[in-house]
Amino acid sequence: MPCRIEDYGLIGDCETAALVGRNGSIDWLCWPAFDSDACFAAILGTARNGRWLIAPKDETARVARRYRDKTLILETRFETADGIVAVIDFMPPRGEASDVVRLVRGIEGRMAMRMELVIRFGFGCDIPWVKRTEDRSALLAICGQDMTVLRTPVETRGENMTTVADFEIGAGETIPFVLTYGPSHLPLPKPIDPARALQETERFWTEWSDRCNHDGDYRDLVLRSLITLKALTYGPTGGIVAAPTTSLPEKLGGARNWDYRFCWLRDATFTLLALMNSGYTEEASAWHNWLLRAVAGSPDNMQIMYGIMGQRRLLEWEANWLPGYEGAKPVRIGNAAHAQVQLDVYGELLDVFHQSRMTKLKLDNNTWALECAVLDHLAEVWQEADHGIWERRGAGRHYVFSKVMAWVAFDRALKSADAFGFKAPRDRWRKLCNAIHHDVCEKGFDPGQNAFVESYGSKMLDASVLLLPAVGFLPPTDPRIRGTVQAIEKHMMRDGFVLRHDPREVTREVQPIEGAFLACSLWLADAYVLGGDAEKAQALFDRVVALANDLGLIAEEYDPGARRQTGNFPQALTHIALINTAQNLSRAKHASEKPAMQRST
Repeated sequence: MPCRIEDYGLIGDCETAALVGRNGSIDWLCWPAFDSDACFAAILGTARNGRWLIAPKDETARVARRYRDKTLILETRFETADGIVAVIDFMPPRGEASDVVRLVRGIEGRMAMRMELVIRFGFGCDIPWVKRTEDRSALLAICGQDMTVLRTPVETRGENMTTVADFEIGAGETIPFVLTYGPSHLPLPKPIDPARALQETERFWTEWSDRCNHDGDYRDLVLRSLITLKALTYGPTGGIVAAPTTSLPEKLGGARNWDYRFCWLRDATFTLLALMNSGYTEEASAWHNWLLRAVAGSPDNMQIMYGIMGQRRLLEWEANWLPGYEGAKPVRIGNAAHAQVQLDVYGELLDVFHQSRMTKLKLDNNTWALECAVLDHLAEVWQEADHGIWERRGAGRHYVFSKVMAWVAFDRALKSADAFGFKAPRDRWRKLCNAIHHDVCEKGFDPGQNAFVESYGSKMLDASVLLLPAVGFLPPTDPRIRGTVQAIEKHMMRDGFVLRHDPREVTREVQPIEGAFLACSLWLADAYVLGGDAEKAQALFDRVVALANDLGLIAEEYDPGARRQTGNFPQALTHIALINTAQNLSRAKHASEKPAMQRST
């Protein structure tokens, strides 16, 4: 039985990432990059699908863990009657290879330890050929294109397709274990000095964290979320994955299990502002440049998501040999939603370009020409149905938020043209802007509920409409916005948290059993702040923050019944929303101070 989702910690080297359980087991690791299929371990299944355990033999050991201050170095302390041992886990950023370093350090007494390494590539399917190197200094595992090298002074042996080691460690001793990935056709990756790697990794993260300029309230929360966001960034391209995992279920035991190891355009503006407001201009620029490269080409081919290097064909298939996390099947690799039409992405693209200009990021000279081409295409298709921000599978609908973001696209283009003197068909864009706004207010608003609804002609609500005041579609004091917030409070909250979908809707696709979507709860808090009710915003923010695990990490959703985190973990959108809401609350509390950058509406 794997750990609970919230029992994991994250380590990474800004090219890939691993999840480390409270029990000392690494149960998920993708090499050589986030969306690779060279996973040697599988959180989704059992030990036979891959794991790397280092823990006391005494299974009753008490466990405490923490990140070293301002870093992504995870330290797990095990305490038994025999003593105290710390396992220090980290991945040192370097260009030649990717390493997982595990240092076992004796603190008090003397303790018997156990290491078990089950290496499986191809999402737990492919068993490698394992042998010692000629000089017997390392253990080599090869399967097809993939290779790992284990280096440790501890004597290892094979048992039942598992590499194991039994050893003891005393106070003041440190025993290293280093697992390195490399392509199998190349020479063995060079070994690293584990002690020096620890120092360099600590310096890397500390120097990066010291760039954070958020000195207001919730600094520790904001910084931990920023570190998590940095860890989910693929350094070579600047792309940021939605989560490092696939198929962790939205509903425990259910079938809504998706691959989130890709980069979504829907998060673009939130991501940009979270980085810029916190002093990370370089990362914001890298994200912007990734976005520009990813969407380059014909506007009618623009996708809702891309791979970390801008890949477009993210074909979805099922790993039917995996039992799934706590039986949640199927396990999906790839994401078929990449081929959906979602009109909101055009608004996100134009908005992020406008916000970039307003925050004085340097843009490519061809950006404006791309924007004009996108708007020409959007002018032709904005009246069509799409699949919406939540990627509904099946027939398209006229989603309110999609139409609102089409309005955002033309609105931001007009603002950029006026602010920066760009040549533009202003009259045409203004006419389209007004037409879309009127269309949404007429067809997307239900007078009976005094609320904006999910889609034209529907009576169902949708959490995405909470963003209407944030994007400037209507003022937060508008009676229709206030009515929408009240309707969300009445119909779409469970145990104090906001759902994505209206629980009154029961279809084969959407069942009223999904957990609360944590980013949506923070969007409601933002709506409270904009509406002048900071007290309600603070209370909701505190409820969401209380769900974070002991390391400050949060998943996509929360199941109030099971009182567990659910969905892929940790979730970039949740942490981005936490950063932005914390800054909004801090700004509201200290209104007289210099404000952070907001969406320019």
